[in-house]
Amino acid sequence: MRCDACEEIFCKDHITYANHKCMSSYKKYVEMNVPVCPLCNTPIPIKRGEMPDIKVGEHIDRDCQSDPAQNKRKIFTNKCSKGGCKQKEMIRVTCDQCHMNYCLKHRHPLDHDCKPEDKPVSKSG
Repeated sequence: MRCDACEEIFCKDHITYANHKCMSSYKKYVEMNVPVCPLCNTPIPIKRGEMPDIKVGEHIDRDCQSDPAQNKRKIFTNKCSKGGCKQKEMIRVTCDQCHMNYCLKHRHPLDHDCKPEDKPVSKSG
């Protein structure tokens, strides 16, 4: 008998999707089995022929409202203070002179038009 999902040939004992571990069974059960996000329990709509795992992964990366998914998206939160720069870094890069946060490109005082505080740069300065 021929499997209607993967189109391989099997005996009567192995024709069911589960018995031959059919990798194409998702194509036949899209309408009946709607994948659910494991983090927020939201049903994920998928079209016929799409891989459920890929769609659930895309949902977690973009739309998921669960705490772990939102924390994952907020890794780069340290915005550069240089005017016009929209770069964000994973860690704070603070200038020793003006104490502002900058990206790696603008971290040096000459790269961000540093205006140091009134305190001297060093004890000898």
